Order: sequence, then structure tokens, then C-alpha cells
Amino acid sequence: MIQPHIRRLAATQDICGEGCVWHPQQNAVYWTDINRRLLHRCLLASGSIESWAFDQPVTAVALTTDQNLLALILGGRIVLWDSRTHQETDILFRLPGWPALRCNDARVDPAGVLWFGTMQNNVQPDGSTAQVTAWEGALYSLASGSEAKQWQSGFGIVNTLAWSPNCETMYFGDTLANCLYRGSFDPVRSLLANREVFFADFPRGLPDGSSIDAEGYLWNCRFGGACIVRIAPDGSIAGIIETPVRNPTTCAFAASDASTLLFTSAADAAQPNELEGSLFSFETSVRGTFSTPLRL
Repeated sequence: MIQPHIRRLAATQDICGEGCVWHPQQNAVYWTDINRRLLHRCLLASGSIESWAFDQPVTAVALTTDQNLLALILGGRIVLWDSRTHQETDILFRLPGWPALRCNDARVDPAGVLWFGTMQNNVQPDGSTAQVTAWEGALYSLASGSEAKQWQSGFGIVNTLAWSPNCETMYFGDTLANCLYRGSFDPVRSLLANREVFFADFPRGLPDGSSIDAEGYLWNCRFGGACIVRIAPDGSIAGIIETPVRNPTTCAFAASDASTLLFTSAADAAQPNELEGSLFSFETSVRGTFSTPLRL
């Protein structure tokens, strides 16, 4: 792959930037800083940035079928949040085990059902990051108005939730295990089966968040690896994008033709630089896929 020109969109100095999603009606990108308990929004036309604080870590953001409401995944609960009033309007889920456990990455499947992962809570009360030592993470799905369903457990950090363009394959990962999985998926009933290893033991960093393009290739941010790797449907490496930060964390396609890839980043205490914790973008040579909204 040709190395693209990477542009910094927002210098928010996040401790752990995460959860980015493009909002097409607002032409805005929303993302979070987990450790500072912040939700950010950048209006792409003007570059203006707003931030809102919460009482728990904010780990991911999902669109909903109401363009004014976002689903915010917090450490111990999932809520609907009104982007006009900046208020929580409903609680969809409370995580058993919070605050010892917390929610992590989340995305919406082709049927409009939210899938999310959990992990040992590594965010300290002062906002610092602790090491994850327990394999207590689980994979859940949550349809609006229903109880959450736990699918699989025993993971370190559940990350990377994505679906193939034909909706027949689901991808998810375990950061601690340095492993991405795939399984067969029923997009009508939101059923996952037949988990198998898809991409494992890549030596550059650990798998964090991902997005999938229209050709079915997974773009995976490599925490600690200073790159985003594009993985073919057969699990081979199709290309590597070098990033100006060591810890890219998650990515999402944007723009009317889905040709822009946005990605967040986290601070690096071992090798600090002024770019870390920023929101970035670059133009791709392929079309991406857009985020599916949660069906309310």
C-alpha cells in the first residue's frame, strides 16, 4: 500500500482516545477519552471541537435510528444521550460487576443490535491506567428494549467488532491474546456461531479497534505497534499504514463516499510525543463501510 498523508484533526491530548464514529447528518466525528471520562465532537466542516464530561469512563459511541440520540457505552452502563440537550435520556444496560469490570469496544450489527465487550476495569479513580491481569472479559449483544445476552466469556480485553459486507461473518478480538476471531453470523436474528482464529500473533503491537471496507478487508489499529494493518478476508496482510503515534486505538470510515479513515490514539508514557492522544484522518484508495445505527 502507498503510505497516505495523515492529518491531525484534533489535538485533544487524550489519555486513551477511543470509540470514534462518523455522524453523517451532523458531518461530525464523535470519540471518547476513556480515562478522562470525556466525549468529544469535532465538526468536520469547521474543525470546532466540544467535549462533555461524565461520571464514568466513556468507552465507545454508537449512532441510533434517531439522529439526535447517541448510544454511549460507559464503564458500568449503556445510555442514550441527546446531542442537542447534552443529557442522558435512558439507561439501556447496567453491567454486573462494575466497577471491578467495565465495558469496552462496541459496534452495531447489520440488524441494528448493539454488540459490546467487557474487561477488567483498568481505569483508576485518578484517571491513571492499571495493568489488566484477569481474563474476565465477555462478549454481549443488546437489542433495544431487551435484556443483554452474553455470548462468550474468558477473554482479556474484548475489542474489534465488525461485520463483513455480506453480513455473513462477524469479527471480534481479544487484545491480551493478540488474536482476532471470526464466526458465522445470521444478520436477521443476530446470531454468532462457529468461532475460529482469523488473525493472530502479529508481532507489531496488539489488536485494538477496527473497521471494515467495502471489499471485506479489516483495518485493525495496532496498539503499541504504530500502525494500522489491512487484513484480507483470508487472513493475509494486504497492507500496513504507518502511524505517527505508537498507540492507534480505533478507526471509522467517514465522508460521503466513505473514503476517509479516522483514527484515535492513546498516550504513550514510554515514548511520549506531541501527537499522541490526537484524532487523525487520511484518504484511502478504497471505499469503506458506514456505521449501522442502533435500532430504537
